[in-house]
Amino acid sequence: MDTSLPVLLVLLIIAIIGRSNLVAMASCILMAIKFSGLDFILLPLLEKKGLKFGLLVLMVYILLPLAKGEVTTKEVRYSFSTVPGLFALMGGALATHLNNEGLKLMKAMPEIIFGMTIGTILGTVFFKGVPCGPVMAAAVTAILLEIYSLF
Repeated sequence: MDTSLPVLLVLLIIAIIGRSNLVAMASCILMAIKFSGLDFILLPLLEKKGLKFGLLVLMVYILLPLAKGEVTTKEVRYSFSTVPGLFALMGGALATHLNNEGLKLMKAMPEIIFGMTIGTILGTVFFKGVPCGPVMAAAVTAILLEIYSLF
């Protein structure tokens, strides 16, 4: 029995209550794909290319200040010649490593995605957090699972 639609509906309701527009929109898009009958084409395509497309859009957004000429050469040099700049470089390298671990975790244990999504919504609502992507949530989950395995 396919339980995907009820789960997506519950996720949509929780997202609306938690004011998580991105999760609500994603749930609606996936439900629309399921209702359209094109899920056998579109879901595998999204599974194969969706993450890369989403990261591409995010990277374009992040690089906009460069494209608009709002970042000077002096500011670029700052990233390579100061302690905060070097920490930013290390932080970026560490984050990409952790995100890779998060992706591996989501592939190995896809059942955790629902819990991470609910946790993201709860963190936004109750801790005034900023919603993060599922890859970062999975990276933190991977770290917590690693710590748990030590005990």
